[in-house]
Amino acid sequence: MHIVLLEDEPLAAKALQKLLQAQLPNDTIIHLSSLENAQVWFAQNPTPDLIFADIQLSDGVSFELFETETPPQCPIIFTTAYNEYALRAFKLNSIDYLLKPIDAKELQHALQKWSLHTKSETQQNDFQTRLQHLILNLQNPTAEKPTYKERFLVQAKNVLMPLQAAQIACFQKEEIIFIHTHDHQKYIADQHSLEELEELLNPALFIRANRQFIVHIDNVQSLKATHKGAEVQLKSPKNTKIDISREKVQNFKNWLQGGDS
Repeated sequence: MHIVLLEDEPLAAKALQKLLQAQLPNDTIIHLSSLENAQVWFAQNPTPDLIFADIQLSDGVSFELFETETPPQCPIIFTTAYNEYALRAFKLNSIDYLLKPIDAKELQHALQKWSLHTKSETQQNDFQTRLQHLILNLQNPTAEKPTYKERFLVQAKNVLMPLQAAQIACFQKEEIIFIHTHDHQKYIADQHSLEELEELLNPALFIRANRQFIVHIDNVQSLKATHKGAEVQLKSPKNTKIDISREKVQNFKNWLQGGDS
């Protein structure tokens, strides 16, 4: 997970970073030292999982970052040496308000609140999805469930052969469309566009990652944030990395977690 630490005091930033690394050793911590730097960073990068924000910065107050028309859509834990900002902080997307110097136990408690908040939000999204499906079924109980293509014809050595959808790791568009399998075979697809394939594939298993790739969920090895959005490491073809735009990153994450894409 990615955590942004917005703090203009070097010693305070170092102290908080040390506490966070002790409690979240596997998380990536990005330190931003001013409001201006933060505005630039958030405009160019995917939304992090959590923000720690000092309120009073050398070039303004961090509230300016969160009171825009398009604020970062993630939980915030405010840090400050003063308590007069508490009410204003809780009107934003904040889950806690820590007074400096930050105590390790208070930080742990704030992180527990964040964990519960995230879990509750995920459960709520899952509940809403199930509720929508239930309402649709009640409104139209005779409606047929969508069916998706289970076999595709591919060209191999001048012959056509059937390939199970479950065998497919990804579709790659170059001048023609290639199919890569989980066992690292490569075939020419019998379809002419990724748009055509999107209509045939189960969206729970396949996603259009970008203009060139449709990817099977089991073919994703890792996801890394970049200045463009994210970089996905595929299992097949070997050593293949593909880019996902900032606009598609959250949908891609939801899809990986089993939510709507």
